[in-house]
Amino acid sequence: MQTLLDRARILQSALPYIREFYGKVFVIKYGGSAMVNEQLRDSFARDVVLLAYVGIKVVVVHGGGPQISQTLEKFGLKAHFVGGVRKTDAETMHVVEMVLSGDINKDIVALINTHTKKPIYAVGLSGRDGELLRAKKLDKESYFKELGLDVPEEDLGFVGEVEEVNVELLQTLLERNYIPVIAPVGVGEGGQAYNINADLCASKIAQALKAEKVIFLTDTEGVKDKDGSLISTLSAQDIPRLISEGVVKGGMIPKLKSCMSALKEGVKKVHIIDGRVPHSILLEVFTDEGIGTQIVP
Repeated sequence: MQTLLDRARILQSALPYIREFYGKVFVIKYGGSAMVNEQLRDSFARDVVLLAYVGIKVVVVHGGGPQISQTLEKFGLKAHFVGGVRKTDAETMHVVEMVLSGDINKDIVALINTHTKKPIYAVGLSGRDGELLRAKKLDKESYFKELGLDVPEEDLGFVGEVEEVNVELLQTLLERNYIPVIAPVGVGEGGQAYNINADLCASKIAQALKAEKVIFLTDTEGVKDKDGSLISTLSAQDIPRLISEGVVKGGMIPKLKSCMSALKEGVKKVHIIDGRVPHSILLEVFTDEGIGTQIVP
C-alpha cells in the first residue's frame, strides 16, 4: 500500500506542471547518447509520448553527426570539419540527407509510434517536405565571428542556415495530434538541399512557433561554472560573459548562442539536460528541482 501511495503522490506532484503546460508547444532537440543507447532511446520515446498524452504539443528535431561520419566512411569518403562545422560538398550532402532524412528520421518515428495509438502518432519530415525549412548558404563570416572564432578561408559547401519556417504546416500537424519529427535538412533556391546544425534548427523552429520551451538533450549535465559545478538556473544576459571568460567552451558555445536567440524571439524558457539520464525530460519538466540547466530571459 505504501508503494501505491508513493506513486500517487508522484503523480499528484506533477499536476501543477501538467496544468500549466497543457496546450503549449515544446521543441526537443534529440541527440547524443540518448540516440544510440537502447534503454535511453526507449526512455526518450516514452517521455515524448507521455508529454503528448497530457496535452503538450511536442516537436522533435534530431541530429546524427556520428552516424553521418560512419556512413561516409563506408562509402570511402572522409568527414572533414572546418571550425567544428562539417564541410558539405555534393557527395557529402547526399549522404547527410540519406542518413538524416532516411535512416535516422524514420527510425525515431517508428520508435515513438511503438508507444502510441490513435489519435496520437509521430510523423517524419525533412526540412524539404512542404518547404518546412527554407534555407540559404551559411554566412560563415557572421557565424564564426559571433562565436568569437577566426573565420576560415575554406568554403563550407552546402552548409546552410534557416531563413524561414513553414509554421502553417507544423501547426496543422500539431492541431491534429501528430508529433513532428524533423531532420535538419533545409531547402534553398532551385530545390538545393542544405545541411543545417540541429541545435540552430531547433532554436529557429521554437522561435517560429513561439514555443513555451526548447529542450536540448546532451551528453553533459548542463552548463557548468568555472569550478565545474552545475548551474541550475542561468540568465541569458550572463551567457556572453561565460563565453568571453572561457568558462563555456567547444560545442556548448553554439548551443548557448541558440538559447539566447530563442529567448530573444519569445521562447519562454530553454533547458539543457543530460540525455544519459533515463526519463531526463520528465525529471526536468515535472519536478521542482529539475536535473539540468534552465536558461531564462
